[in-house]
Amino acid sequence: MNIVTITVNPALDKSAKVDGLVAEQKLKCHSISFQAGGGGINISRVLTRLKVESDCVFTSGGDNGKYLQHMLLQEKVKISPIPVEEWTRENLSVVDTLSSNQYRFGMPGKPMSKLEIDQITNTITNKVNENDILALSGSLAPNMPDDYYAQIIKKVADKHVKVILDTSGPALQNTLKQPLFLIKPNQKELALLAGEKFLTTKEQEEFTMQLVNSKKVKYVVVSMGSRGAFLASKEGIVYQSTPSIPVKSTIGAGDSMVAGLIYGIRQDYSPQDMLKFGVACGVATTMSEGTNLASAETIKDVLDLLN
Repeated sequence: MNIVTITVNPALDKSAKVDGLVAEQKLKCHSISFQAGGGGINISRVLTRLKVESDCVFTSGGDNGKYLQHMLLQEKVKISPIPVEEWTRENLSVVDTLSSNQYRFGMPGKPMSKLEIDQITNTITNKVNENDILALSGSLAPNMPDDYYAQIIKKVADKHVKVILDTSGPALQNTLKQPLFLIKPNQKELALLAGEKFLTTKEQEEFTMQLVNSKKVKYVVVSMGSRGAFLASKEGIVYQSTPSIPVKSTIGAGDSMVAGLIYGIRQDYSPQDMLKFGVACGVATTMSEGTNLASAETIKDVLDLLN
């Protein structure tokens, strides 16, 4: 069972600190760091730290794309970059050391040509084999159709691929029309899927079980921020709380959770153990500063707290 992750709109993630955020002032940044970012890329990075190989497919443009490739190779991630004309976008996160508040600035990325989009589709179709795990994670490029992920799933339907989806908005709505193995919305995204602004705990459980019982998706994992997550499957609902730990940054926590869930799927864990491992990976990432992700050691430490 191979694992293929796809990131169509990756980013070079920059993080910095300032000693007081003041409008109209030139602020001196320090503690600068750079990381390769994007949903599928982060999943592959965490899996690599867990000694699980994945094929990390992503678009790469300009010097930013080259630097992103360089950083992933240094982390020993198996990469399959797809060249595109426009430069890979940049994201920025800044922590104000006086308030400990984190400010995140996400850039939208650039449009891609039809030829480039077709190349992504063909690359994924050729790489995915029978019973593989395919993780479709992150935002789409600005001019990609909302059903692009759904198109990918149709292309590989005859290979019985376990599709993991972690996206939001119209892309999530459209892709849910195809059979999925696992989705990971947060509470707000789940409510929007149900056509509501807010769902009570009971309504969340009922709606996720509707999705499972309709056979649209095998597992629905709903992240609840600092309160942990719950998982719905044909076996019912299971919850996993989080330990009380200092949160340094939430960047990449959701992607790390998905990596942990994929690890659990690959190890044939029970739903409860799969959820526990996913939550442990997400929590471990929040213990890292800026755009850094969880280490294997930190994940183990969090697992010990959850047992």
